[in-house]
Amino acid sequence: MAQAALVGTSAPSQIDAARTVWSAAGPPYEPVPPLRGDVVADVAIIGGGFTGVSTAYHLIRRFPGLRVMVLEARHLANGASGRNGGMMLNWINGVSYRDPELTRRVYEATRDGIDDIVALIQEHGLPVRHRRDGCMEVLTDTRRAEAAHARVEQLATWGISLQYLDSATLARRLGVRGAAGAVLDATEGQLNGVDLLRGLRAVLLARGVVVHEDTPVLRVREGRTIELTTPGGVVRAAAIVLATNGYTPRLGYFRSGVFPLHSHVIATEPLDAEARAALGWGQVAGFSDDQDRIAYASMTPAGELVFGGGSNAAYAYLYGGRTSYPGTPDSAGPAFEAIRRRMTGYFPGAERLRLAHRWTGTLGITMSRLCSMGVRGEHRNVYYALGYSGHGVTLANLAGRVLCDIYAGDDARWRQLPFYMYPLGGIPPEPFRWLGYHVYTKLTGRSPRKVA
Repeated sequence: MAQAALVGTSAPSQIDAARTVWSAAGPPYEPVPPLRGDVVADVAIIGGGFTGVSTAYHLIRRFPGLRVMVLEARHLANGASGRNGGMMLNWINGVSYRDPELTRRVYEATRDGIDDIVALIQEHGLPVRHRRDGCMEVLTDTRRAEAAHARVEQLATWGISLQYLDSATLARRLGVRGAAGAVLDATEGQLNGVDLLRGLRAVLLARGVVVHEDTPVLRVREGRTIELTTPGGVVRAAAIVLATNGYTPRLGYFRSGVFPLHSHVIATEPLDAEARAALGWGQVAGFSDDQDRIAYASMTPAGELVFGGGSNAAYAYLYGGRTSYPGTPDSAGPAFEAIRRRMTGYFPGAERLRLAHRWTGTLGITMSRLCSMGVRGEHRNVYYALGYSGHGVTLANLAGRVLCDIYAGDDARWRQLPFYMYPLGGIPPEPFRWLGYHVYTKLTGRSPRKVA
């Protein structure tokens, strides 16, 4: 049984502020050495998160002789791929699902993306902590619950099978206070991204992919051969992949298309089966609510409750698009306290639980919330995928397959999907960006966006 101390009384020393819940229980990690000297590659991938590692995996699998290199500024999974809420979700943010064919196409693409993640883990026997027993969207308003019920019935006629749970049925599956109903997607789940990326590193190295950690790219000079300047040397590549999501504007790309948003997350100590039952958590991987500032939670296989979102306080935009959150996690104390209050609002029993982890991750947000995947540049040799806007666990892993197909000229299956070459823009420059974000969120309690 979890300890009966209040979360708010936990001493700072009891909270692991250095590691996320995803990295805490893993084995010791030794990064590969940084780049030293000048080298040549066919494809140089900037970024060692889901997008970069997935792209490297699919490229080397399809083209075994290709010289593929991954350059990671710090360590694999250091960014949002290792600092998220862990939920593998269907759908693409920013899309209006009115057309049956488009709706089926999007759902099947993301469901297949989750299938691919699980199949990859099984094929290579990777020690990746994950679960796939469904996630829920919880409706907190009767009118929205009724609309969701109708939507589930409509989707069923389009061949998409979801389950609507009324408040009584939901209470037996997930004891969320104030819920009027929920939609369950049994194909969704939870993934430990740190496990996945560190496990895949060995697979990449065995297949000849060169990986360099602690190797930030300082400058990109485009041309028929692209030059990447790093602290230890220069990489000359026939093509590059921008796999840097919210960090991409720092390289000079998509400055008006994506902005970095810092997302704060907390996790409790492991709960045994009795403690989970007392909390009201049944057999489900996670849930999100229907608010604009979405609150979300997931339960790890070890029983840690991960919780984030729920208010403006759970997110931060820093002037100039800074991608490193200042100070230690203690500097975001009010944010973590706000998240804790939302958690205990949904689960009153969580007052008795102790926090074990709190961390901040940098998301890549677009104004429409729609991501983009494609290729650009005078020589059509700069590939990119970014702007996942909170759905990156599924979409960033899917991006590896998409970019590989675009590289191979075999991308017909993706061309009708809304993210394909989607033009990103509409984000104003500073100081209007910083002022607009903070004024809008303070006045409305919502996140600024526009309809795609």
